[in-house]
Amino acid sequence: MAKKNLKKTKSKIVSAAWKLFYEQGYEDTTIEEIIEESGTSKGSFYHYFEGKDALLGSLAYMMDEKYAELEPDLPEDKDSYEVLLYLNHELLTMIEESINLELLARLYSTQLTTRGEKPLLDHGRTYYKLLRKIIARGRERGELTDALSVSEMVHYYAMCERALLYEWCLRKGEYSLTQEADRKLPLMLASLRTVNYIIQ
Repeated sequence: MAKKNLKKTKSKIVSAAWKLFYEQGYEDTTIEEIIEESGTSKGSFYHYFEGKDALLGSLAYMMDEKYAELEPDLPEDKDSYEVLLYLNHELLTMIEESINLELLARLYSTQLTTRGEKPLLDHGRTYYKLLRKIIARGRERGELTDALSVSEMVHYYAMCERALLYEWCLRKGEYSLTQEADRKLPLMLASLRTVNYIIQ
């Protein structure tokens, strides 16, 4: 029970921080405001985060919360390729509508330069576990190619998704991220389907 409460406290801090970052900008948001918005304490904040910069990496875990929210409603009988496209659409819609572009760019830049943890590559995250589950099921049903291992396909999917996000940051959000992904990701993932499913 205590572990669940700790996780809930961290989640409240992360959610409050990203809400404030989006509403008033990263630079204009203080730690005190995050603590007040989250309804937690200074001690709780510093238990999880060394400072405001440490919250940048927490975006990866916000993405995980979105996947955890979507997972129970994913249809088990639906083609795994279509499920992957659906997950991507829902995640990028959430990012486009609630994550400040500047902060997303900061996250990518910190991941390139940090010597510490790299949340985007943490394979213990909900994100990677769910992808493995969907892709393994797709392999078992013959929907996805056996030319690549499940791990290789998970890596390829994550790489494609990061490419879409990184390009959007480079272009400073000059187009709809979700619309671009809806057009481009099917082309990027087409090679993962088996020949039979491509023909259908």
